[in-house]
This record gives sequence, C-alpha cells and structure tokens, in this order.
Amino acid sequence: MSPYPLHNILFVDIETVPQYPGYEQLATEWKELWGKKAEILLRNREDETIESIYERAGIYAEFGKIICISCGVIQGTGNERKLLLKSFAGDSEQVLLHDFSEMLRKWAGNETKYLCAHNGKEFDFPYMCRRMIINGLPIPTILNSSGKKPWEVNFLDTMELWKFGDFKNYTSLNLLATALSVPTPKDDIDGSMVGEVYWKEKNIDRIVNYCQKDVATTVQVFLKMMGEVSIKSNNIEIKQ
Repeated sequence: MSPYPLHNILFVDIETVPQYPGYEQLATEWKELWGKKAEILLRNREDETIESIYERAGIYAEFGKIICISCGVIQGTGNERKLLLKSFAGDSEQVLLHDFSEMLRKWAGNETKYLCAHNGKEFDFPYMCRRMIINGLPIPTILNSSGKKPWEVNFLDTMELWKFGDFKNYTSLNLLATALSVPTPKDDIDGSMVGEVYWKEKNIDRIVNYCQKDVATTVQVFLKMMGEVSIKSNNIEIKQ
C-alpha cells in the first residue's frame, strides 16, 4: 500500500522546445552562448554541428521554453478510482506558467501535498522553477525547494523510486512501464519529435495529447510500484 495519500499527489509532465525554430533565428549573443554549450555536447559527435544540434536546446531551461504542462489527480478508491487530467498549453509560456501556478497554489492549500513526475527531480521541477524566474513569476511554495531541508521537499519521482539507491541508472518511463507490464499508449509521437511537431506542424493539440498520456502512464507506474490497483482506462477523464 502507498505510504502517500494518493489523492494528495499531483502527477506532472512537461513538454519543452527550443525557443526558436532553428539556430539561424538566434541573436548574435545567444549564438555565441549556444556555441559554448554545444562545444560540450559535440564531443565525440563528428556527425553533428552547432547548428544541427540546436534541436536539443529545448532540454536546457536557458535555451528552451515550456509549451505544455499536463497534470493529473486521483479520485476515489480501489476499482472505482478515477484519474482527472488537465493541461496548460500554448505559445505564451508566461501565460501557461501563470495559470498552472495559480492552480497549484489553490490545489496545495494548507494540507501536505506532493508533486510526482518521472525524472521530475532532475528535469520537470527545476525546469519549471527556472522558467518561472525567467518569466518574472513567483514560484509556488510547493514547487520551490530553495532553502528547504530534504525532508521538507515533497517531490516524488518514479525514476528515483525505481533506483532503490542506485545512482548509476537512467530508466525511461517507457522502459519502466514495459518492465512493469503497464500499458504505454505511445501510438503517435515521442519526445524527440515534440520540437518538430511544434515549430513545423504547429500542432499543439498533438503535443498535449502526448503529454497527457505520459502523465497517465506515470500514474499507473506509481500505483504498480506502490502495490495499488491500477486505474481502468475508461476511468481516465480530461478536464477542460
């Protein structure tokens, strides 16, 4: 059984892209800064260039931006559990971060609440905090780990839980879900395609759908690891 109250956990996933469609759109100063960053990334990659590797800029908060945050909460118990999903997405990162922050503050309230994501401690949570600062937005208390003692930070991470103290391994959500016999509805795009779908296809709905599927998969993986009953697919609802 889960040591955490399931209804007090917000499951989160973000999708990020480079701030511009391509390297050529960068201002001169940013080209120089990306060049220095790319020098490290290009080591032992003779087939790549500073320009071609720019598609990876989205994973760095200084060079990327968030275009979608999807989140989910569990309601009910046992076989009657439901998963409610909601997304904040669009071209204006400041607007979606503001709207997500407002929701997060209201949801957190005065109870002990938790945020859960796959690799969230290394990626999703710090990335959101950095982009909030860049956009001039205050960081919600539950998301801000600055100055807190380790036991005061209410972050859960399915990848970290799977490590069981092993610091060497990176395990993708897809691999972990497959290992745990959790269905992975990856029937459209993967993370490497998000930038192209956003900048070339301009199909934000497709990205939102992909992001929500990742949240649902994270929830099912967490439940499996906690020895809890999984949520039936027909009990997953999307809130507008």
